[in-house]
Amino acid sequence: MPKVSVFDITGKEVESVELKDTVFGIKPNKGVVTEAVLNELANKRRGTASTKTRGEVSGGGRKPWRQKGTGRARHGSIREPQWRGGGVAHGPKPRSFYYKLPDKMKKLAYKSIISEKIKENNVLVLNEIKIEKPKTKSIVEILKNFKLDGIKTLMISDGKDDNLKKSARNIKNVKLIYLNNINCHDLLKFDKIVFTKAAIVNLEKNLM
Repeated sequence: MPKVSVFDITGKEVESVELKDTVFGIKPNKGVVTEAVLNELANKRRGTASTKTRGEVSGGGRKPWRQKGTGRARHGSIREPQWRGGGVAHGPKPRSFYYKLPDKMKKLAYKSIISEKIKENNVLVLNEIKIEKPKTKSIVEILKNFKLDGIKTLMISDGKDDNLKKSARNIKNVKLIYLNNINCHDLLKFDKIVFTKAAIVNLEKNLM
């Protein structure tokens, strides 16, 4: 079983937590991770790109010139794609790129990423992160205590905390998300992941 140390915000080890091998000790499945990230990126696409077809552009109510005898190529309308100002052939139209990934695949992707991060010692667990009032300096000090200043760090909290969110939002290379917003793209993008103890314990339950 992977055993992870739990620290307080000053950097002192206060306890340890044992995680299940079947959740955070598995062999990563890179193919599933790739599928999960592509799914997340596709679902973020707005799909608002749009072009006009020859039926939607203005003008072109009559044939530009007669069919034969002019020596020029035959044309039926100036709204054809080859004309300047004409319609676009096979251009994009507004559509949804959303598709659902099976829950088993999603869970396997999370397990794979975090198992690898734990193996590489890139996961840190804090017993809790309490900020009395919004203050960027408070988060900066916590990061310094663990030598994480300047390192791309993802902080994951179990519950909603506006003080914590406001304190972390202006720090470069640091992002705070709540457990219900966890995603594979962020987990891969950041070098270090800082969980609260409640967050990693509840995530383990969700992935079982």
